[in-house]
Amino acid sequence: MTVSLPRTAALAVVAALALSACGAAPESSSTTADGKSAATATSAADFGGLAALVKAAKKEGTLNAIALPRDWANYGALIDGFEKKYGIKVEVENPDGSSQDEINAVTSRKGQGRAPDVLDLGSSFALSAAQQGLLAPYKVASFADIPTEQKDAQARWYNDYGGYISIGCDAKRVKTCPTTFADLLKPQYKGQVALNGNPTKSGSAFGGVWAASLASGGSFDDIQPGLDFFAKLKKNGNYTPVESTPATVEKGETPISIDWDYLNAGYADEFKSKGVDWKVAVPTDGKFSQYYSQAVNKDAPHPAAARLWQEYLYSAEGQNLWLKGYARPALMTAMEKAGTLDKTAAAKLPEVSGTPSFPTEDQQGKAKTVLGQGWAKAVSG
Repeated sequence: MTVSLPRTAALAVVAALALSACGAAPESSSTTADGKSAATATSAADFGGLAALVKAAKKEGTLNAIALPRDWANYGALIDGFEKKYGIKVEVENPDGSSQDEINAVTSRKGQGRAPDVLDLGSSFALSAAQQGLLAPYKVASFADIPTEQKDAQARWYNDYGGYISIGCDAKRVKTCPTTFADLLKPQYKGQVALNGNPTKSGSAFGGVWAASLASGGSFDDIQPGLDFFAKLKKNGNYTPVESTPATVEKGETPISIDWDYLNAGYADEFKSKGVDWKVAVPTDGKFSQYYSQAVNKDAPHPAAARLWQEYLYSAEGQNLWLKGYARPALMTAMEKAGTLDKTAAAKLPEVSGTPSFPTEDQQGKAKTVLGQGWAKAVSG
């Protein structure tokens, strides 16, 4: 909100050059003939129907996105599909940015035409943005099919896609690839273990620390064992502060990467042609599943395009494109029942057993606070 380029909470650099360095938001807001405004519409029906929303979004002509690498969960295909279907240009700024970078862009550019229209945030960051009053309530047509525990009751955010924390490993550089967090502490992995970003800013790295906590006797109520794990990993020389990216993997700088399974699985596909044998394992001792969340900036400069983007992402077409990127879409269960799920793509997902459980809003807030206070100390020195 980090498959190829990292999303440090996780699509070629376009907006950094295309968007002006300053400037006010567009003067004319998207409003229907009877006075309905896209900026306050809480559903397509509220704006006069999907056709009216499409018309208004096409008139705006642009969607400002941020921190969306093209190879992160197949976002490139989603962006291309949206542009082709509606003729609306998607400008992506800071593709390698973190979830916190997204929130910072919303707050610092309020009222500007270069502000992000939409956000894809690690779940704890989505909760924070909602608490700050930054998000617009909007229910996509399929809102009712999103599991209750994966959406905000006020529709300020809802989960889009997710997966499990996994361990990726370059089998040509690492003699025996680790498959558990306990393995990562072994001396043969000195200087080889990396995260995809800083867990105080990155949703994927945050998940990595929480998975380590579960593997070390912690729980959703106690992430401290995860900090202790990385402190130990740092002390014995196994942890490297280098942020894992495809480039660092190819160079051999980060031969072992803790990241979402859909990103590591995507690496495996991408690296075949580059001579890298990338193995992926979901650790049995730290099975942590999490989703990213979609949201609309309350002050989006292109409010109709922002809402249409959400409708596209939560259509069967959009959800299946995430699935093709090895990510588990939020509507997967509903689509399976409806017969609209891409079964071929679903069969390629990394294998896991059991039913995932998710931390509550309070648990996420507490964990974020603990990380913020203790991460730097854990990996310093």
